[in-house]
Amino acid sequence: MATTESDVATRCSMLMEPARAFLLTIAVMATVGFLAGCATPATTESDTDFHGRAVTRADGGVTVSVAVLSADESEARYEAPLAKKGMQPVWVEVRNDEDRPYFLLYPGLDPNFFPSSEAADVFAAGESPQAREQTIERFRQLAFRNPVPPGHSVSGMVLTNLEEGVRLIQLDLVADGRERAFSIFTVVPGFRSDYQENAVFRREVYPPDQIRNYEDDDAFRAALEALPCCTTNGDGSRNGDPLNLVVVGGLDDAFPALVRRGWRPTEMKWSGAIMKVVSSALSGERYLNAPVSELYLYGRPQDLALQKARDNIHQRNHLRLWLSPMRYHGKSVWVGQISRDIGSRLTIHSPTLTTHKIDPDVDEARTALAEDMAYSQGLAIVGYASGVGAASPATPRENLTTDPYYTDGDRLVLVFDRRPVSLATIRFLRWREHEGPRHIMPGLGR
Repeated sequence: MATTESDVATRCSMLMEPARAFLLTIAVMATVGFLAGCATPATTESDTDFHGRAVTRADGGVTVSVAVLSADESEARYEAPLAKKGMQPVWVEVRNDEDRPYFLLYPGLDPNFFPSSEAADVFAAGESPQAREQTIERFRQLAFRNPVPPGHSVSGMVLTNLEEGVRLIQLDLVADGRERAFSIFTVVPGFRSDYQENAVFRREVYPPDQIRNYEDDDAFRAALEALPCCTTNGDGSRNGDPLNLVVVGGLDDAFPALVRRGWRPTEMKWSGAIMKVVSSALSGERYLNAPVSELYLYGRPQDLALQKARDNIHQRNHLRLWLSPMRYHGKSVWVGQISRDIGSRLTIHSPTLTTHKIDPDVDEARTALAEDMAYSQGLAIVGYASGVGAASPATPRENLTTDPYYTDGDRLVLVFDRRPVSLATIRFLRWREHEGPRHIMPGLGR
């Protein structure tokens, strides 16, 4: 009897079902085991008065304040479920103490922002004429409206596309012969990030007598080269991935630059996040804020982690950062590890029985970050300092889950500035003889 295409498909499906069942069993087992040791934060209601968490910045005679509304807050204000339609209001207040009117450019917040009239029409559809008019008027009254006259304050909402985790809010204000620009890094309410759990941005990690500020480049280089070679496990008994990254800056410069280029914070390991991991793994979809495993430096797990998701949860670029007791010209210094995930596999070296497989060429992820940040408009200085030491492809080292890696042994140093920086004005720390842009960013020579 001839075998039809239908017969082949049926047999393939029968063969695949045990594999699917096995993977699902592994995923569920890993999730249950993982949840036993991960945090399950108490549910907290978002601040009903978003003004209380607004971030304020000033430049010249212009002061701005911004806050991102949660889904509940936006529904209460607009009397409509904006989040279900992919809309997220950003509250903006501008105080103008200068001598000419300013205009806020809405596309700076979101190139695909929603005009209040369009958003109102979505929710007014099917309403009676009177109710429709009330909806349109409510949305109009809540909207930010230009201009901001001299000596006045104007506040209102700009409707942007929904984002989770964090938002980089770009406020560009223009006047006759003048402009004021602000890049503001804000947390979206309801997102449970690892850095919120560690409270690294809300408390002093080190006592004042432990903090050392470096003004001399050579002394700073020596301090970076004296750092440990690698991350470790919890008790410090085994080395993990190499510490191959140093980020200089903070909430006003470094993190806005990273978010501008698509890097997103990771969620803390709570039940909802782990279920998203399982769902994404089985569906093949990507998860923009997937948690990362804990590695250790300074006796603690990473203070925060960021990732740039690719097509699915198995592939991503990710980095971990620890706040150090160092400062460089007054800026915070973060020591980090960066690598590229290129797949997933089973392992006995993880409590979840699964792990991401890293690209063994960890220098590639490091160089790619330098090139990526060159486009961020915030990268001011780039350099390299000695780190873990060289390991060749023929004799690679291993991380904590036995993935091999090879490297030239250096750590990338990125210094950020809040003022816009063009590609032509990025400065290079030439800590080695004959070192220049092509040595620091090898991609320039490809």
